[in-house]
Amino acid sequence: MNGRLLWSVVVLAGLLSACGRGDPGAEGGKGAAVKTAAPPPVEVERVVAVRQSLALRQEVPGRVQAIRTAEVRARVEGIVEQQVYTEGSEVRAGALLYRLDARTLEARVKSARAALERAQAERVLARQTQDRVQGLMASATASRQALDQAEAQYKKSSAEVLAAEADLTRAQIDLEYAAIVAPIAGRVGRTRVTEGALVGGKEATHLTTIEQLDPIWVNFTQSGPELFRMRRAIREGGAKAVDEVEVRLLLEDNTPYSVVGKLQFTDMAVDAQTGAVALRAEFPNPQRILLPGQFVRVRLAMATAEGITIPQRAVQTSPQGQIVYMLDEQNKVVPRPIKTGGFSGEDWIVLEGLKEGERVIGTGAQKVRPGAVVTPKDVVPSSKPAS
Repeated sequence: MNGRLLWSVVVLAGLLSACGRGDPGAEGGKGAAVKTAAPPPVEVERVVAVRQSLALRQEVPGRVQAIRTAEVRARVEGIVEQQVYTEGSEVRAGALLYRLDARTLEARVKSARAALERAQAERVLARQTQDRVQGLMASATASRQALDQAEAQYKKSSAEVLAAEADLTRAQIDLEYAAIVAPIAGRVGRTRVTEGALVGGKEATHLTTIEQLDPIWVNFTQSGPELFRMRRAIREGGAKAVDEVEVRLLLEDNTPYSVVGKLQFTDMAVDAQTGAVALRAEFPNPQRILLPGQFVRVRLAMATAEGITIPQRAVQTSPQGQIVYMLDEQNKVVPRPIKTGGFSGEDWIVLEGLKEGERVIGTGAQKVRPGAVVTPKDVVPSSKPAS
């Protein structure tokens, strides 16, 4: 009796355990289905490689220079009586900057004028003497020697008048220099002297500097070999020279300067130390954003050529270099190495690896890997030309 009861308990426990586990096949099948379900293909946009006329742009460092710079100096000796201008202000040509104590210079003018009047009086007297001697020569009462002396005295007096006139002119000019004015229009810098200082002693004292800031120059250099390659391409028909070269700037904070400049000067010689050619562009600077000595990035295009472009987002960087992602017949991602040659606007210029009309992955290229299956969406290329 006890044995049958024990056996019944064991059987009942087994049935309850089986009921608690349920259907393992159904549960396991559901889990396996969840684990093996593949994610949907990533959707990407494909862009077409376009052949068009490209501006062959270059970007080089440059430095700003004032188009005209004038050092204001004291040209006569004197005491600075007054500084008239405000430092950092705009002044016109001829504007009064400093006033020197002019009393000594005024006295020199008076002295020179008196010396001139005395020389003129002596010349009148010498002229009268010469005329009198000539009259006496007619009546044979004066010798030839006396006439020669009278003529010589008249010439000497005339020369003394000329010298006195020159001294007076010089004294008047020195008096004018007591009012120190701006030689050019522009922005005047800080003063180097104070009121009461003695200036213009043995040398012309540097008082301040004026710089013309509108328009303004930007100096930069271009690699000699690159310039010669471009010129050779133009000669051989591979590129076309631009009629008027436009120059653009990036400021030190990488913001673009809103005004377009023009190439003004290209040196005819290559620097023997740097192997570069000096160039200069001129820019309007009405708001005085560009200041002398400032560093900028210069962008210019001196020629155009036919080339293939693709958007920057389509180009990826690998350890082997630049690549683009393309699709095979099964929409699998296939990498292809390319070689680029700089930018045209916001696009890469492709030198090798792509043909006109081929499509590459643009938007979404960062999300895919070689061999992955994707869903492509073709994008219609923009009709606007590259700049």
